Amino acid sequence: MTMSAQASNVSHVAYALHGNCYINVTNRCTLNCAFCPKAAGNWIVEGYDMHLDRDPNIKEMLVAAGNPRFYREIVFCGLGEPTLRLYTVLEAARLLRRRGAWIRINTNGLANLVYGRDVTPDLEGNVQALSIALNAQDETVYNRVCRPPSPDAYRSLLDFTRRARDFVPDITLTAPEGVDEVDLAACQRIALDLGVKFRRRACGRID
Repeated sequence: MTMSAQASNVSHVAYALHGNCYINVTNRCTLNCAFCPKAAGNWIVEGYDMHLDRDPNIKEMLVAAGNPRFYREIVFCGLGEPTLRLYTVLEAARLLRRRGAWIRINTNGLANLVYGRDVTPDLEGNVQALSIALNAQDETVYNRVCRPPSPDAYRSLLDFTRRARDFVPDITLTAPEGVDEVDLAACQRIALDLGVKFRRRACGRID
């Protein structure tokens, strides 16, 4: 498969799963979720080692992706938050779109909090889908299981979701299965109220 970034000094950049190509953008994250494999020191997800030697550059992402027409989607994700490198991701997405790719970003929805402004208009045209990790049915549970950098994080991700609807045609909120405090039915109701889709996701699985 076209998954290794040949002629590159960075490894583990991309993975082929579920008919998609997943691009591992960074290991850095704005959350410290209790249910994340990294919390237990585990970097292996679905048989792939997600640990990066360093963040890949745009050229390395494009090489790792290969021909995007072989895949249903090119998904920017990994064991880290891709929007911490938002404008690198968007430039790579723009170039992959020229090759016929359908682009999805898996995100925790905290980009506006990180950048201190509304970045959702910048997604228009180059990002066709977002999977946003809602992770909990309320702020109290979210703060306990996700351990965000700011007490405003949960409200910020909900606001990000509302704003992104104007610029990204396909949005799905997700929440992890098997986490005792997380009420999946309540999470689904939040997605319904926001007019977006909902998906349960298995911990330790790339989706």
